[in-house]
Amino acid sequence: MKNLSFLIVLLLSISFACTPSAPKADAGPNLDLPKTDAKPVNVVFILSDDHRYDFMGFLNKPSFLKTPNMDRLAKEGIHFPNATVTTALCSPSRASILTGQYAHHHTVVDNSAKEPSDLIYFPQYLQKVGYETAFFGKWHMGDANDNPRKGFDKWVSFRGQGDYYNPTLNIDGNRSKIDGYNADLLTGYATDWLTKERDMEKPFFMYLSHKSVHAMFQPAERHKDVYTNEKIEYPDSYADTDENYEGKPDWVREQRNSWHGVDFMYHGRLEFDSFYYKYCETILGVDESIGTVLRTLEENGLDENTLVFYMGDNGFVLGEHGLIDKRHAYEESMKVPLLAYGPGVIKGGRTIEQQVQNIDIAPTILAAGGLEKPDNMDGRSFLPMLKGEDMEWRDIAFYEYYWEKAFPHTPTTFAMRTDQYKFIMYHGVWGDDELYDLRNDANEMKNLFRDPAYKERVDSMRSNIYSWLEDTNGMLIPLKRNSGWTADKRKEDLLQ
Repeated sequence: MKNLSFLIVLLLSISFACTPSAPKADAGPNLDLPKTDAKPVNVVFILSDDHRYDFMGFLNKPSFLKTPNMDRLAKEGIHFPNATVTTALCSPSRASILTGQYAHHHTVVDNSAKEPSDLIYFPQYLQKVGYETAFFGKWHMGDANDNPRKGFDKWVSFRGQGDYYNPTLNIDGNRSKIDGYNADLLTGYATDWLTKERDMEKPFFMYLSHKSVHAMFQPAERHKDVYTNEKIEYPDSYADTDENYEGKPDWVREQRNSWHGVDFMYHGRLEFDSFYYKYCETILGVDESIGTVLRTLEENGLDENTLVFYMGDNGFVLGEHGLIDKRHAYEESMKVPLLAYGPGVIKGGRTIEQQVQNIDIAPTILAAGGLEKPDNMDGRSFLPMLKGEDMEWRDIAFYEYYWEKAFPHTPTTFAMRTDQYKFIMYHGVWGDDELYDLRNDANEMKNLFRDPAYKERVDSMRSNIYSWLEDTNGMLIPLKRNSGWTADKRKEDLLQ
């Protein structure tokens, strides 16, 4: 009997030992970051769509455009005239803002590529340390759905590009068609959250992401036709002349007569002058939104402990080189407005010339929240710069854009920009690369690529681009599965 009992115990022990254990629950990403000595502050990040860097009133271009609230941010805060994006396209740039990573790192390389499930958005780190977070507006990162995303306690968004008037909004998971103008509605939800809905005991991060000023431009009713009697200031490189295209790759001139060219805009649906006026008028709604947010902060005693950013997700070409849109690496496409304001947080009344990029937003906001950046972020915090402290900074900005099936006119592009020179390198197209002396040729009209005096500089800058890609694991062009494009697809679907 003793032997039998021993045998039973032994068999049961073996059985338990061999039984597979239950799978462990997914603990999710590690959101614990080292803390800094900085006292956390509130942050408001306002993003616009396709707002080029120079269309703000205080820059006097165009001379008739009035943006008093952007002007105030620049005067009382900080203006970054050399701010750039790492990819001049909606989804990749927005992903870079939220992850602090280059497009070849986060892999949202175009407007169809889905968001990888393992991406971490920087508001997740803020939530972890007690911030209340909110998102209002256009997400448009990876696909068209408007579902609430991780990292945000409050969510108001819409599918894809949404509508300028009477949009269908997803409010915390529930969809409703709301009467009104998109920018006004988003601003109203944002200010209501600031003043009524959030936990007043917690620090906050608010992301207000406008549809404006994306084509097809539609200004608010109060702004319609306010500029139609003004004189348009056509860029120097607008005309279709041999002089304007001397030294340019052939594809640039050929694109004039295409979806993104001034001679056949959106397949002939638009006329340039009206397009130009509506663009300027639509900016006015964004400017008023900024003013409303600033007043809300002031009236509720929040302005002294809140850092406000205004930025564009990419630039927009309006006739330069006979083009419209973005994607390419010319200044009007690559550069964006970037303004920072916070009377109790930063040292205002300044212009900072350093080349800050969209990948720097995430680590900077984390630093404002008292957190160090995670190792997987490509960008850096420029918070010391905002506070008036000396800090070493990059003297090179890199750029990448990957060819899209829906818009085959623009090739895969890599670029490197210094405080004086820009070198643009193309992949998969027959034609010259481009080199410009930005100090002496701000309009990028004289390509120095074939000038023997600049051969050494071209070779050096090309080598630097390859070294950057090698160092950041970007040598393989990321291909993403998407639905592609068919001839019967609605043109509206292509307005990305």
